Amino acid sequence: MTLASAAMAGGAASRFVRSGTTLEPFQPDRASTLVTSGPNAITRNPMYAGLTGLLLAHALWRGSWKAVLPVAGFVAFIDRAQIRPEEEALLEKFGPAYDAYRATTPRWVDHRSFGLRQGRNPSQPSARLGKQ
Repeated sequence: MTLASAAMAGGAASRFVRSGTTLEPFQPDRASTLVTSGPNAITRNPMYAGLTGLLLAHALWRGSWKAVLPVAGFVAFIDRAQIRPEEEALLEKFGPAYDAYRATTPRWVDHRSFGLRQGRNPSQPSARLGKQ
């Protein structure tokens, strides 16, 4: 679980860097590319999902149910305070392209995350923001 979580977060960060878009979580309006491939084909938030997996792996390693409480707190906080504003900014910036991505790719990891989904090819390249 630790390696998979680190690979998900690191792979997504690497794709962001290669695509030339921002990694800055507090300024989603600075995004220049809608990254939808690689880990972003599994979840719309692979960096947050990866961090959650690392926290969960640590809780399991500690062997205490109490160690899971910070994981639940992190997920609740990041989902409401960070992801929702990011999604609003991305919808405003990328419009129908982001809306289509959001309709086919889960916010977190779920049963749709593994396998092909109708109308979506996980190997498709990321969509570039055109000049406006």
